Amino acid sequence: MARSDSVDALLFDFGNIVVDIDFSRAFEVWARAAGVSPAAVAEHFSFDTAYEAHECGKIECAQYFSSLRELLGIALSDQQFLAGWNAIFVQPTPGMSELLPELASAMPLYLFSNTNAAHHAYWSEQYRALLENFSAIFCSHQLGARKPSPAVFRRIADAIGVEPGRLAFFDDLPENVHGARQAGLLAFHVASMRDLRQALVNDLQLSIAL
Repeated sequence: MARSDSVDALLFDFGNIVVDIDFSRAFEVWARAAGVSPAAVAEHFSFDTAYEAHECGKIECAQYFSSLRELLGIALSDQQFLAGWNAIFVQPTPGMSELLPELASAMPLYLFSNTNAAHHAYWSEQYRALLENFSAIFCSHQLGARKPSPAVFRRIADAIGVEPGRLAFFDDLPENVHGARQAGLLAFHVASMRDLRQALVNDLQLSIAL
């Protein structure tokens, strides 16, 4: 595949772009351990300030699980919470295992995930072969900042060594795409593999199979 004239590197979100995730799987594990319904767990769960602090590396896993006990009203051990916490990762997005090596043969690929230390430890090992296609992986808990902050996107562009306008970013959440665009990146909202492939072909003029 020929190198693109539009960009020098590609930056991917992790969850629901590279690997499918499903939080209902966590709720099911926690509910089973606590003897309550998954619906009751889901009703109380939220991506709250403790969740964001955990993803920025401001609190440790044990502190976050302590917050979850109060939030969900279930008295599980850290290990029980961790079992559900890591159950959210399903499988590589269909077609991604074939697409990434093709793209990596033409230009450097990078990953940027809003994540925490526990999740990072799990998925970096679980999907080791898939992640070898990336030249570097940026994690919010290590950076101390998370998407959609434009500042963190600029930091990543600097770390990669490319101008923001020469870096294409792909994410499934509109707010993250907006933050990347504010930082000057070429950013694309993609909700499916077809969306991603069309962005690569139609917008970036990369010659890959649809």
